[in-house]
Amino acid sequence: MLHAKLTLHSSPLDVITRIQIPSTRAPMARPVTAFLPRSLTVLRFHCSSSTCLMKCCCSGDRGSLVGSTRVAYGASDFLLSAMTANKENLRNLPKNSGDFKTSAIIADIFRITQQLGLDPLVGYQAVELLQRFMVKHLTGYLSASPSLSDDQPIHNEELVEKFPLILFSCIRLASKLSFYSQMIDSNVAVRLLYSLGHSVTKQGVLELELMVLKGLEFRLDFPNPLTYVETLLEVLRHNEPCVPVQLLYHQCRHVLLFITLQRKAFYESLLITSLQTSSSSSSPSQKQREKFVTVTEDYMLLGVGVISVSAFILCFRMWQQVVAELSHMTGITKRSITDFTFVTVKLIIDPHPTSSHLTH
Repeated sequence: MLHAKLTLHSSPLDVITRIQIPSTRAPMARPVTAFLPRSLTVLRFHCSSSTCLMKCCCSGDRGSLVGSTRVAYGASDFLLSAMTANKENLRNLPKNSGDFKTSAIIADIFRITQQLGLDPLVGYQAVELLQRFMVKHLTGYLSASPSLSDDQPIHNEELVEKFPLILFSCIRLASKLSFYSQMIDSNVAVRLLYSLGHSVTKQGVLELELMVLKGLEFRLDFPNPLTYVETLLEVLRHNEPCVPVQLLYHQCRHVLLFITLQRKAFYESLLITSLQTSSSSSSPSQKQREKFVTVTEDYMLLGVGVISVSAFILCFRMWQQVVAELSHMTGITKRSITDFTFVTVKLIIDPHPTSSHLTH
């Protein structure tokens, strides 16, 4: 198990804010139902939610969550597939999960995708590719360096130097997976990297991509949070036709990006809130923090929470109805969805809360 961390003294892509790269064409508008087939056929089915609730996680009792929902034919399979992928991802989480999902790294990724006119889905997928590649790469590095202790920081200058190139390779690979984004041309890639101070040839760009592909064992179809949001919205659209899903979708994109960039502060607040719900303590122990890692990587919970927050902001009168349906669809308790919503709204109002604010 990997415990050591790569020491990055500063964000390697801060200079990106000064780069102006013309997009070859405007990004395609992706509808909320882009991934799922439309059908008027409606059915009922029972599904087992893979989501680990905050309260269960902190108490150590996961339990079995079973719910039923009415969804469109085709969307049901997609939702079940998403639940299965989420469950599998949570079961195989490395202990250092999230180390490469810092605000600075995520901001760099989305800054580049915005400059290149790429769909937001590319950014979220690139984050997943980077996290998994770096964990595998550093795990192999530690295995080949038995002299390093578990808690000793990794000072690998070569890896630090290559990190911006690895990050960009993940973005380029993610762009190739999206039907609604242009692929990053090799000439654009070379110009961008040169602007960042890296002289790389087209052949070098391809070799970097191959290195990432080999590190990921040529698997790129990892789940990302935006896909979960879109899947849940599609099911919600069929189950509750009166809910303005198209408006919610645009709001969800803003809320999801906010939570992603405020990841550390958000989940710290959520952990404290969950502890107050299950006990009188507001100071999490190390064991509770370790168990809570599964919550930080639970994309079904994240997707449900993002939709709930968006409904709270846009259509408050329907908010409880939306929460009830999301709970019915996924098996996540209304209390967990409500806690998620209130923590997010408080953070939106005050992005830099003091410790006293987190405990009241």
